[in-house]
Amino acid sequence: MKHIKIRITGKVQGVSFRQTTKAIADQMGVRGMIRNEKDGSVYMEAEGDDTSLEVFQEWCNEGPDRAKIENVEVTSGELKNYRNFEIIKK
Repeated sequence: MKHIKIRITGKVQGVSFRQTTKAIADQMGVRGMIRNEKDGSVYMEAEGDDTSLEVFQEWCNEGPDRAKIENVEVTSGELKNYRNFEIIKK
C-alpha cells in the first residue's frame, strides 16, 4: 500500500469531478478523500497498491467529460489508512 497526494488544476469544479472520481476510486478499491479548493483546483489523497494507483493517476489526467485538466501534480505521502474514498465538502 502507498499514499499519494494529487492536486489538479483546470476546469475541475462544477463538472461532477468529485462524484465521478469517487465512483472510479470505489470501483478500483482506491481509498482516500477529495475536496474542492478555494483557488478552483481539486485536492485529493489516495491510497492503494501500485497498480491501482497508477491507473487511478491516469484517470486523473483525463477526468470526467466536462473537465479540462491543465495540470496534475502528484506527490507521495504517509499512509493514513483511509477506510473508503470520501468527498469532503467545506
